[in-house]
Amino acid sequence: MNPAFFCALILYRLLGLILAPIIPFYLSKRVAKGKEDPARRQERYGYASLERPKGPLIWLHGASVGEAVSVLPIIESLCTQGFEVLMTTGTVTSASIMAKRLPAKARHQYLPLDRSPFVKRFLEHWKPDLALLIESEVWPELITQTYRRNIPMALLNGRMSAKSFRRWKQMGVITQPLLQSFSLCLAQSPQDAEHFKQLGLANVAETGNLKFAAPPLPVDAQDLAHMQAIVKERPLWLAASTHPGEEDLIAQAHLRTKQILAEDSTGGEQNTSSIAVLTIIVPRHPERGPDIQALLQSHGHHVALRSQQETPGEECDFYIADTIGEMGLWYRLARIIYMGGSLVPHGGQNPLEPARLKAALLSGPHMFNFAAIEALMQTRQACHIVETPERLGEEVAELLLDPAKQQQAAQAAFDIAQSQQESLTHTLEALSAFLAPLKEKHDAPRV
Repeated sequence: MNPAFFCALILYRLLGLILAPIIPFYLSKRVAKGKEDPARRQERYGYASLERPKGPLIWLHGASVGEAVSVLPIIESLCTQGFEVLMTTGTVTSASIMAKRLPAKARHQYLPLDRSPFVKRFLEHWKPDLALLIESEVWPELITQTYRRNIPMALLNGRMSAKSFRRWKQMGVITQPLLQSFSLCLAQSPQDAEHFKQLGLANVAETGNLKFAAPPLPVDAQDLAHMQAIVKERPLWLAASTHPGEEDLIAQAHLRTKQILAEDSTGGEQNTSSIAVLTIIVPRHPERGPDIQALLQSHGHHVALRSQQETPGEECDFYIADTIGEMGLWYRLARIIYMGGSLVPHGGQNPLEPARLKAALLSGPHMFNFAAIEALMQTRQACHIVETPERLGEEVAELLLDPAKQQQAAQAAFDIAQSQQESLTHTLEALSAFLAPLKEKHDAPRV
């Protein structure tokens, strides 16, 4: 082991030891905020809540919803080939979605916190035959202990932004040994692949972005029909996966939309009281629902909460969809979608999910977490970028008033979402070299 990396790892473990007494308080605080599942809290300490299945087990890990959903086709393929699959994530939302969408031969657990005893306990129980980490999930303890157990590791859908690349390069003494523990890196784009190569990875291939090959989000047909009957022909739009500080901007856009629609219907007058625009807000963290409701009500708006089984009546201005696993419903109900986290510098959310369902897309200027996808959409005019909440309101109104333009934008987004489907095939082909030996090992007769 590199002496410098060994020293860094010792310091990392000492820091973990110092912070260990506050971990229970940290997790309790997250439980109180709805960010941890109290019934499965022990999984964060590496204690499994399920038995390890017999046979070859392939472990995949993604940080949250986007990463986990992007590898669902991979998981389906692995299960079809006879492998058992363990999927780990770190969020309550992703756990809920995986519970509904994982195939029968796959199961979900929370990733243990990155402390040596927790990771050791996790690996000793599950004994994975292959580890597939998604995008940029590189934890020092997790990587080091997995590598020491001779468990092959591959990085799927690898992503390395220019900013992250500069930071990782500055910490080369630490990052290079971690990244070089991977037997294979499958990068999203040529730029990502080049970044990983310059950081010392030897076996790097560009296989495309798996988010393009993800299946459409599911929907309960009865729920959709019920909501369509409630909203009827009301003009509506959706702010998807919003973040703190953004809902106030959405409210400003809502008022601007109402103003323009009022002017259109009355020939220039600005009486907005009779314009029944409905704005649906899906917060990225559903537990924020009541706070968003209070904020909007303080501005005099009528607000309903999905989590309280409320429905958007005719007087409702904002419907807060503060539930988990229903994005497929909202993306189908609203045909105009603003991608949250982009008017504030969070980095945006995955625009391919609504694009796959033929929605017209809008975003703010901060889409750096999906820079390559956003750049592709700009070349086809498939997502309009707005700099201010006022401009957002104007774009929403324009799409509401011009169905042909709305349909054209939705089709352009859909066409992009259907491109690069070959990323799934390329990824599975690259993994075949790892899967064949596992099959032979476990199919061989035992002496």
